[in-house]
Amino acid sequence: MTTSPALPCIHLIAGARPNFMKIAPIVRALQADGRLAWKIIHTGQHYDRDMNDVFFEELGIPTPDVRLGCGGGTHADQTGKIMLAYESLCAAEKPAACLVVGDVNSTLACSIVAKKAGIPVAHVEAGLRSGDMSMPEEINRLVTDAISDWYFVTEPSGTQHLQREGKDMSTVYDVGHVMVDNVLFQAEKLKTQDTSVLESDAYKRQHARYGVVTLHRPSNVDSAEALERIASVLRTVSAEIPLVFPVHPRTRSNIEKFGLQLGANVTLMGPQAYMSFLHLWKDAALVLTDSGGLQEETTALGVPCITMRENTERPITVDEGSNVLAGTDPAVIIPLALDTLKNGGKRGRRPALWDGKSAERIVDILATRLGA
Repeated sequence: MTTSPALPCIHLIAGARPNFMKIAPIVRALQADGRLAWKIIHTGQHYDRDMNDVFFEELGIPTPDVRLGCGGGTHADQTGKIMLAYESLCAAEKPAACLVVGDVNSTLACSIVAKKAGIPVAHVEAGLRSGDMSMPEEINRLVTDAISDWYFVTEPSGTQHLQREGKDMSTVYDVGHVMVDNVLFQAEKLKTQDTSVLESDAYKRQHARYGVVTLHRPSNVDSAEALERIASVLRTVSAEIPLVFPVHPRTRSNIEKFGLQLGANVTLMGPQAYMSFLHLWKDAALVLTDSGGLQEETTALGVPCITMRENTERPITVDEGSNVLAGTDPAVIIPLALDTLKNGGKRGRRPALWDGKSAERIVDILATRLGA
């Protein structure tokens, strides 16, 4: 927290662990810039017992200034609880602006509250679209962008979507990607860190070459048929290379419930801390995922990635980066994976403005807009 009566104060909203990866570079940029005051607001959308002081120290940021404690429940229940709690906070503090990141329920809830209170809303990662309205995240993106005042986009497709939706283009800024700021910052830190203390290090010491798997999308893991398709991919690919799979709790539960076999060469781990997971995937021969953020992070570090989804809201990772959008058919995924293992896969390039300075651009724009 930095507060001063003389400086405009911004609320930085985060609701889940990945949000803090995007907030962290903005906090560091605010600290370096000095023209704005700020508070980190943790809505508590996802309760994480590992999100302790060490977690925030790892990111190079202070612990949250305010914890709203609004975890659990359905989408509607959670969104409603966050709105009520944040409304009270806004009434008490009247921040100069509300900055939201990404597409989680906290982003939607706090942007609605701020807008109705006459507080300008800044959306970081604005304009991303998958076109898939069955994804809760897509609805959150659309609603947040419908009411935001300032749009910070990560790639040209974001600007194109916002223009097509009739946004005032003087409020749209192509700034690059704060998630990439963070991964470059953390990868540099990793070079001087004692990695033997990281949970993933033991696996890396045992396997000179390996692939990494992540899987959590409901469309991939919530039905036996869909999850068996992915399991068949893992069984086949792991016959060629060992795979390590940090398992999302819902995914692990469904694997057990459906009685699925992934193969002896697939090692299951619990969810990893940020640095432990970065230590793992940055040196992988291949990443198989349905994550949005990992598509971008692998592109940032040039790691071959195969995305097991029918669509992506991050097309620049396919057009320019190291990502291949494969769909969910094993007959397509398996040959792509085996070719990647044989020939080194798609390296691509890091897109323009994904240079580690996105947060600095955002802070400079906000300070100017707020007359700081």
